[in-house]
Amino acid sequence: MNRVNQDCVEPLRYLSKEEAVSMETELLRDYRFGREQLAELLGHACAVAITKIFPLSSLEKRQPTLLVLCGPGQNGCVGLVCARYLRLFEYNPTVFCHERSRDALHQDLTVQCEKMDLPFLSYLPAEVQLVNDAYNLVVDAVLGPETEPETEALTSALQAMRGVKIPVVSLDIPSGWESDDSNTDQINPALLISLITPKRCAQSFSGPHFLAGRFLPYDIQKKYQLNLPKFAGTDCVVEL
Repeated sequence: MNRVNQDCVEPLRYLSKEEAVSMETELLRDYRFGREQLAELLGHACAVAITKIFPLSSLEKRQPTLLVLCGPGQNGCVGLVCARYLRLFEYNPTVFCHERSRDALHQDLTVQCEKMDLPFLSYLPAEVQLVNDAYNLVVDAVLGPETEPETEALTSALQAMRGVKIPVVSLDIPSGWESDDSNTDQINPALLISLITPKRCAQSFSGPHFLAGRFLPYDIQKKYQLNLPKFAGTDCVVEL
């Protein structure tokens, strides 16, 4: 059941894959948002959401280490920005990109992370390493609404996330889920962060769920009948 915005009569809308792609296309084409701009806004908001559910104080038993898994597309770009801000917030992220991206933005964001001394793994850690206190969290930024190729490295990343006992934070769509239908046989994240608007697959998600990104023009909100919740003060995220 859709959660109801306390400040609106109408329920919050969960968009289909087709609607989400269409809206993002409009933002890029008609509203002149840039891909880098969107990645920066969303990646920063995702990092903020993570700090709200997993503050540094909750990780004080060991170093605040995180493994950020990034795909080659736009969701991976958001993950790279998120990793950079988490470092600024005094976490210790390590990044793994499941394949080398040809995307210029992805490459630029990778360099930015490297210049901040974020370590990059050339291989995905074995499941036993993930379980045995090497990391506190795994950030899943592998797949987004766009279709991305199936690769052996991607399959390994999904298998690793299914097997770990530490919390997984998924950005927008948990990897392995369909945009329009949840699939908890894949992974069951401890925290879901929807980007710009929640997608239909999130309707059945019962864990902590944040909406990241407070920048949508009012007319596009009205066009898609989003009925977005009210953000408190100057917050860039809101819990749904």
